Amino acid sequence: MITSEDLRFIATIASHRTLADAARALNITPPSVTLRLQHIERKLSLKLIQRPSRIVSLTEEGQLLLDKGRVILRGLDELQEQLDERKEQVCGKLRVLAPLGFGNDYIAPLLGEYKVKHPQLDIELELSDNPNWSNHHTWDIVIYIGALNDSSLKMITLASNQRFLCASPKYVEEMGYPQVPQDLAKHRCIALRENNEDVTLWHFTHNADEKHEVARITPTLASNEGRVIKDWATAGLGIIMRSEWDVQPQINSGELVRLLPDYTLPHANIVALLGNSENERSARISGFISLLKERLTPAPWK
Repeated sequence: MITSEDLRFIATIASHRTLADAARALNITPPSVTLRLQHIERKLSLKLIQRPSRIVSLTEEGQLLLDKGRVILRGLDELQEQLDERKEQVCGKLRVLAPLGFGNDYIAPLLGEYKVKHPQLDIELELSDNPNWSNHHTWDIVIYIGALNDSSLKMITLASNQRFLCASPKYVEEMGYPQVPQDLAKHRCIALRENNEDVTLWHFTHNADEKHEVARITPTLASNEGRVIKDWATAGLGIIMRSEWDVQPQINSGELVRLLPDYTLPHANIVALLGNSENERSARISGFISLLKERLTPAPWK
């Protein structure tokens, strides 16, 4: 089957007086021009150039191919121009998957703002703390917090995010402060079940000597919703491990107290995941990534 490159080649030959002139324009040798022309003629089972002749003279079939081919090439060029324009114009549909709590607090408002700026853009947002990774290709952007198991996705870090161990002043007054991670076995702990992680194994690194320690907890309460476990902790029902973005306001207000401050928990940075590099070049996607970086730096929860 003839290709658009074949059509462009024939158009170049037809626009020059001789095959040698066409070869110079194409920056190839005259024999290469002849071989390629013969290859196209064999594909079509037609003669496109009158022979013998020192001057390029199209056959009737060659002229038909040139005339119809120019229309096709013009249409392809116009299509490419329109696609290039769409790269700069924020339109189409933006599909975003985000965690439930963070998505509610930060992603949803920013998507609303983005829609106001770009009224031609359609937006779909799904909130889930247990995303189906087999369907990640259906989303333009996946907002993720925590350890990432799928390394095939392009990752863009939006904000650093520590994890804190917290409890209410009421709980601390009743049960006291844990001094080391092993003390947690004597405390009421609350677990958040998300991202298929082992939520009963809490990892700590001592800030002074960087010694790694592990505490296995037995949750007295557990939920898959971060807001629920934070409310339980605020009510004095136990100790939680939670992201800085979620509990820093309560720590600042005194509703929660940070525990084991001499230890660091594994960070859970907030990232945007893209399925491929083409996504990053799309105007609707790159524009929203830029807005996220702008609004999350510095982190609004600090």
